[in-house]
Amino acid sequence: MAAAEEVCAREKHAKYFRRAMMVLPEDCCGYDLSRMTLAFFCVAGLDVLGSLDLVNRKEIIEWVYAQQVLPDKDNPSLNAQFCGFRGGSASGAPYNPECAACSATPFDCGHLAMTYAALAVLATCGDDFSRVNRAAIIGGIPKQLESGAFSPLAFPSESDMRFLYTACAVSYMLDDFSAIDADRAVAYVVASQSWDFGIGQGPMQESHAGSTFCAIGTLFMLGRLDALPNREKLIEWLVQRQQFGFNGRPGKATDTCYSYWVGGAMAMLGIYDFVDVPTNRSFVLATQSDIGGLAKWRDHHPDPLHSHLGLCGLSMMGESGLAPIHPALGITMAAAER
Repeated sequence: MAAAEEVCAREKHAKYFRRAMMVLPEDCCGYDLSRMTLAFFCVAGLDVLGSLDLVNRKEIIEWVYAQQVLPDKDNPSLNAQFCGFRGGSASGAPYNPECAACSATPFDCGHLAMTYAALAVLATCGDDFSRVNRAAIIGGIPKQLESGAFSPLAFPSESDMRFLYTACAVSYMLDDFSAIDADRAVAYVVASQSWDFGIGQGPMQESHAGSTFCAIGTLFMLGRLDALPNREKLIEWLVQRQQFGFNGRPGKATDTCYSYWVGGAMAMLGIYDFVDVPTNRSFVLATQSDIGGLAKWRDHHPDPLHSHLGLCGLSMMGESGLAPIHPALGITMAAAER
């Protein structure tokens, strides 16, 4: 049930994230290969709440480093294209938080989204990236496609705006854009703007708030926001996403997560003043659960993704007691500046 009062239940949410890091419902088993993203939502959410002291940061850092796919100790070229961070321990690779030189594990490979999440968790926990094999990670970013997009894996896979964004986010956090042709990346974003001026996952695809956020985040991190086409029409499209909260597409229901996806895009464009804060705040707070956490909609079960992104939305609205966030990375400004 949603909390009746319009107060951010910070202590309940902090306890929810701590609990979610220890145990999740049975129907979350399908996310075993994506544990890194669950860790990201929980750790980053705790940081927004100022409650990282509820978890053991050292243990989290060690677990994250143990998921780093390193070059083979005898033949680095054997798995160079697979380096990065995996989503969890399901590959059967040895637990190696020290990141000591080791032999490659067959079929073990990093994933762009998991690498982004891993670096974000390390930064949030205050790690200095001293065990991050920067060269291997940048070298392991899959080769940019002719379209300008990226796939998340070294072998044939899906490719769209999400992975262009995560490639840029990894490069941004490591301060190394050598794996990205910025002009081709910009061309992909421009080609993906739809007839209604929102941006889709790729050319000729339906506009969506999530892919619009990824596109604007890509240009923001590349320092190329000036290349954004039809800026005024795109701003109008973003503003129209607010009903009470925000929705992701015209005609769709409002959803807690879009307070961040749309709000973050508007913040990067410097137009957050166009948000109707009181109505958006009321919508997000109405999705709070009595057991802590935030849900997609009122009177639904909470989950780590909507809990973290809902708090990010509240942070951008200036909610008392919440840390300011970096609009492109979805982590606190303090973590992003480390």
